[in-house]
Amino acid sequence: MTLYSHFAEKIGTILDTLETAGDLPPGLDRKNVAVEPPRDLSHGDLATNAAMVLAKPAQTNPRALAALIEAKLAEVDGVEAVEIAGPGFINIRLNDDVWRDELQTIAEAGDDYGRSQMGAGRTVNVEYVSANPTEPMHMGHCRGAVVGDALANLLEYAGHSVIREYYVNDAGGQVDVLAKSTYLRYVQALGHTGNFTTEQFPWLEKQFEDFGDPEIELYPGEYLIPVAKTLASEFGTKFLSQSIDDWLPIFRERAVAAMLDMIRADLALLGIHHDVFASEAAVHAAGKPEAAEAELRGRDLVYDGVLETPKGKVPEDWEPVELPLFRSTQYGDDQDRPIRKSDGSWTYFGGDLAYHYQKAQSADILVDIWGADHAGTVKRIKAAVAALTGGESEFDVKIVQMVRLLRDGEPVKMSKRSGNFVTLADVVEEVGKDVVRFTMLTRKADAQMDFDFAKVVEASKDNPVFYVQYAHARISSVHRKAAAEGIDPGQKPDLSLLDSEELALVKLAAQFPRIVEAAAAAHEPHRIAFYLGDLAAAFHALWNRGNDDPEKRLLLVDNTPLTIARLSLAAAMGQIIRNGLGIMGVEAVEEME
Repeated sequence: MTLYSHFAEKIGTILDTLETAGDLPPGLDRKNVAVEPPRDLSHGDLATNAAMVLAKPAQTNPRALAALIEAKLAEVDGVEAVEIAGPGFINIRLNDDVWRDELQTIAEAGDDYGRSQMGAGRTVNVEYVSANPTEPMHMGHCRGAVVGDALANLLEYAGHSVIREYYVNDAGGQVDVLAKSTYLRYVQALGHTGNFTTEQFPWLEKQFEDFGDPEIELYPGEYLIPVAKTLASEFGTKFLSQSIDDWLPIFRERAVAAMLDMIRADLALLGIHHDVFASEAAVHAAGKPEAAEAELRGRDLVYDGVLETPKGKVPEDWEPVELPLFRSTQYGDDQDRPIRKSDGSWTYFGGDLAYHYQKAQSADILVDIWGADHAGTVKRIKAAVAALTGGESEFDVKIVQMVRLLRDGEPVKMSKRSGNFVTLADVVEEVGKDVVRFTMLTRKADAQMDFDFAKVVEASKDNPVFYVQYAHARISSVHRKAAAEGIDPGQKPDLSLLDSEELALVKLAAQFPRIVEAAAAAHEPHRIAFYLGDLAAAFHALWNRGNDDPEKRLLLVDNTPLTIARLSLAAAMGQIIRNGLGIMGVEAVEEME
């Protein structure tokens, strides 16, 4: 139980008492009653909107109801003062013992401080990355990977059972392009030099000299060369004389498997490991789209109809065609959506619908992390999940905007390994996993982001990665120095020695559990990064008091009792920083150069 939930429970008891006394009608909906820090901290430590929320349904005046609550609150242990503000908000000031007790709670809970059981008994499937298995991971994938992984950590910390899933798009035409690209690298590995011609390879769109041609419909990066060399070593010249129908399935399977190995390795550089790699091809092979269609037709949610005429200028080749349409407009979409094409094959939506139906079989909540280029499909997939699960499965989509790579303000050039982009491996190698992960969470996922190689490693308070890590390193440093002076921080502290500024830091620290729950409920892991930035700034401000007044330093060799109390405060701040960084998947460093 958090400090905030503790006082929310006390207010709930007061409201029960008022109901029993007839001051409130029974059965009022209290779900919107909140206990939180006031916007202006000078007003107190806690604030509740109970009177504002309940006055209207209780047919009473908010300030009159607030006065009744105020009288009861004043009797609650730990409450020093209660004040009614404005039309009926209630501000609560707690006595110092509450904050001293919370400091002890942080010390005793340790790694578990901030953990919650809000998600107990619920399973969440978080699907993230899900890049086509055709290239190494690049920075376009990186942000979604970090957001998804941090969200999975956050949901686990909040008590949920979490499935981390990657959807392998291995059934589309892009996989055939990958296989063809691998085949030509295989031909090269067998000694072919010169042009690749359409006479020699009829399935080519055009002839070309090498993989540097930006117009060819192939993947030009060098990452396929090792795959091709392995195939050449294993099969020799076997496939040179065969038709594309003979070698394409083999090269497709081998290339996808090799790319998935590469993707796993790239993600591991960020500390990311998925529980499930679900295959799009397997979804289709198992007849999942057919099963989903049958389910929806049985409930009259799929019908055979004609698509609406395209808005604006109608293409010359457009003609009305009867297709199986899902009634997505019944669930808030703009129009009904086709699940099959005119040739009977599945639309991408048809396959995606079946895939989400599959995920819903093993999870109560589905969360997808998508790139901004998929924003237009959110409504239809939400409609599909609502229809297929009867509204029983919660579904949320988090859109992640692109990252612009800079170096001292200038755009970063492409990577030779990939052919046309900067790889995730390149970035992690240069700045490190922790810098990448933390930086990706310093803005809301749907906000544009600049990643400047110079700024993310800058030792400056303007760099949140450095500032939070530096706070933890300072805390570790002062404990080492205390030990060197023979001061044992394990002694029982006299927390009454802490002054008001030091207790103010405890008040900020005590918000961590509610930040965790709010971030988990909103599926927004960046809130943890924002909070840690605030906590680190407050700690640095407390530390810097000692620059002006030596008596304000955390370590006072001639005053062991006060030092022990301040070291206890610092240790608690370090614990919360570690807990928060753990959710983000970032190491809390002990030293910084």
